Amino acid sequence: MSIAGILSSVPVPDVIRVEQRFPRPVLDDAASDLRDRLRAAGVLQTLHPSQTVAIGVGSRGISQLARLVRTLVEEVRRAGATPFIVPSMGSHGGATVEGQVRILATLGVTEAAVGAPIRATMQTVEIGRTPSHLPVHLDAYALAADAIIVINAVKPHVAFRGRYESGLVKMIAIGLGKQQGAATCHDLGFGYMAENILAMARVTLSTATVLAAVGVVANAYGEICHLSVLPGHAIEAEEPALLERAKSLTPRLHLDELDVLIVDEIGKDIAGTGFDTNVIGRYHTPYASGGPAIARIAVLDLTARSHGNAHGIGLADFTTRRAFEKISFEQTYPNSLTSTLPATAKIPMVLENDRLAIQAAIKTSNVLDKRQVRLVRITNTKRLDVIHVATALLDHVVHHPDLAAAGEPFGLPFDDAGQLF
Repeated sequence: MSIAGILSSVPVPDVIRVEQRFPRPVLDDAASDLRDRLRAAGVLQTLHPSQTVAIGVGSRGISQLARLVRTLVEEVRRAGATPFIVPSMGSHGGATVEGQVRILATLGVTEAAVGAPIRATMQTVEIGRTPSHLPVHLDAYALAADAIIVINAVKPHVAFRGRYESGLVKMIAIGLGKQQGAATCHDLGFGYMAENILAMARVTLSTATVLAAVGVVANAYGEICHLSVLPGHAIEAEEPALLERAKSLTPRLHLDELDVLIVDEIGKDIAGTGFDTNVIGRYHTPYASGGPAIARIAVLDLTARSHGNAHGIGLADFTTRRAFEKISFEQTYPNSLTSTLPATAKIPMVLENDRLAIQAAIKTSNVLDKRQVRLVRITNTKRLDVIHVATALLDHVVHHPDLAAAGEPFGLPFDDAGQLF
């Protein structure tokens, strides 16, 4: 019997649109707030006209990123120095200059948009060693500059826990360390990541002139709700408070157990592993935990901004031919090789279309009455304010204070080719 034949009798449940509620603090004008905080902190006052400043920008999607970077550029110029942009994203972009510049462009950070040149290289210089003798690398352009400023989102990491996770210390250690720095930090595995990124960042902070760091915290809707300008000497002491605030605001599914989760898209612009593992409750290391228990996950597509990087797809059980044909091994494998986690790049079962991928997830979910499957569909793990929930979960929705059903149940809309529209 064909695959389609095996799955043809599997029912796809009706769903209902559900709004998830989260706290929503927000900055009305993040760029203006950044300007005010830069001036209040006084971190740029020591600059003078003969100096250059490298502004490290990473691959994490931040609302209004280009405006924030342009504000940094303008304020550095106002202080009399000459700014330029340095891609600070470890091995992302296929660990190539062209790939990293392309990632910045997809995030809106181009020379024209921010008003400063982009100086990209994968060349690094070893600037020292940690107490455990790990070599510490720094982007050659950043090292040659008179000062360095980094800007990054601060949020929980997808693979480990610590006082410093995804944020400023990690960007200094790994982002500015490029592929060599990322490889060094990952070589001992994620069990040592929390201590390694701090030890490596300490070497950089004591050797190079890291003038300041801009920490950005977003709410569950992806809107900037807080900015901090930390002088270089204060980064280690003050970043943990930003991480705790970010953890309190991160989006999640207000459901603890699911039989099937349908994820419309994954991508590096959404999370380091394509989707936020904290949301789906699946991790590629034993050093992180939490989130819902989900029996089966189907991923339907890759984002255009991911440029074929399907890092993280190995955490799914099923995907579609459409997503599979977008995978670039040259973009995907450098991440997994550098992080020493090959499971993230494994290919799940590939089904011909969306309908078959969803039916396969339902069939293998070990629910006796498939009409009662607890299924949820999300766009991606960054957009969780509106989700679609199977009718079997309606009682939970009705009684949850942060969930609200909107409209009537309806069948998932498939076209003649079995694709959702």
